[in-house]
Amino acid sequence: MSVPAEHASMTPLPVLAAERLQTALKDHGIAADVHDGYGLALVSVWVGLVVWCDCDRYWWRAGWDIRRKSVVYAWHAAVEPVRAARRVAFRYAELHSNHSYSEVIADLASSTRCEDGSVR
Repeated sequence: MSVPAEHASMTPLPVLAAERLQTALKDHGIAADVHDGYGLALVSVWVGLVVWCDCDRYWWRAGWDIRRKSVVYAWHAAVEPVRAARRVAFRYAELHSNHSYSEVIADLASSTRCEDGSVR
């Protein structure tokens, strides 16, 4: 997962790490967007799944602790974007099965699909 030298020299480190995660997620068939600002980068994956990156680690919401009434976070070292992507992909699959597309998006997606299953 190499980054062109001219891109790497001008891009903040958290963004580079986030882009590496984005690329690794593509290998799992997961599209994601990268956003940056204030020294962090965000990888927007799915409803309820945003991965933060500060160039040292990735972290994301992994669940809810009912007893403590607080969010539980998972994290992974940013030097291992492929392994982190695998863990994020597991969380994505869990959320994807519980949060399907809204009716509007589902209607839009079905209206752009051809008879052979391809998208217009």
